Amino acid sequence: MGLSYLFERGKKRQTRLRAARDQTAVTRAQVSDTERQLEYNVATDFVNVELAESTLELANQDLKSFQNTVDITAARYKAGDIGLDDLLKMKLQLLQFQTDLAQAKLARAQGLSDLRQLLGYESVSGDYDLAGSFDYAPMHGGLEDLQSTALRSRPDLLAAQLGVNAANSQFQLQKAIGKRDVTGTINYTHVSDLNEIALYAQMPLPIFDRNQGEIKRAGFAITQAQEQQLYTNGQVLTDVRDAYESWQANNEIVNLYRNGYLDDAQQSRDITDYAYKRGAASLLDFLDAERSYRATQLGYRQALASYLLSLEQLREAVGTRSLP
Repeated sequence: MGLSYLFERGKKRQTRLRAARDQTAVTRAQVSDTERQLEYNVATDFVNVELAESTLELANQDLKSFQNTVDITAARYKAGDIGLDDLLKMKLQLLQFQTDLAQAKLARAQGLSDLRQLLGYESVSGDYDLAGSFDYAPMHGGLEDLQSTALRSRPDLLAAQLGVNAANSQFQLQKAIGKRDVTGTINYTHVSDLNEIALYAQMPLPIFDRNQGEIKRAGFAITQAQEQQLYTNGQVLTDVRDAYESWQANNEIVNLYRNGYLDDAQQSRDITDYAYKRGAASLLDFLDAERSYRATQLGYRQALASYLLSLEQLREAVGTRSLP
């Protein structure tokens, strides 16, 4: 019978455990960073679907309104109030609204399909719909506050910081591995009436191999991890600044629409529509007002979508869903 036990020197077990815990912390932070990016992709597709649904609603309203105007124009033609040329121009313009409606339906269907893929294709039914508010949401945070929050919240920066700890743990582990272990053995032998107990101790005597190469490599890995932390720190601040500048520009554009241009386009279209139906405005005036109204409404929806996307970009850059 025999029993052998390895006595590890240099606190190898403790350093192995610490290195494993530090690497696990890095991996956990990296998983959180992947979740952050996935949330941004889902939010982006969500806003795109909201834009498609809003555009579809506008296309339905415009088509219904213009169809009513076409019907009135046809009645005026039959009464001899206008010529055939004006009626044909109205019918040709109707094609644009019908095309807009078809394209809006396609954009909504494709957006829902793309979003379903990100949510998990099998976890969402094929006829699902969204519940959200495609509307302006103000944000009052300043750049410095957002950058400060990002330095505390960004999981990729946390992973870089934990990477320095993990590199230090690996360095200590490699230094411990360089210390040779002692193996103790006890043997018991029974032959006839003779009993023997033998004790042995064994330890390698390193001459050239003291793990110098791995210790050196681990030392350079510490420097690399520190440089990666500095780079990630700067990248976080840059991401927040870029996202903030984008938000500011889109916020200004949206407010231009909300502070007058939307109402002006609506009022101009309503006045011209009223006048045209009563013969007080020309067809060209009506079509021009209709095109301006349609372009303004579509432009506002695009600007609002860009604003909401810039908010999502800012949330991703800061690393949290909660903004001031």
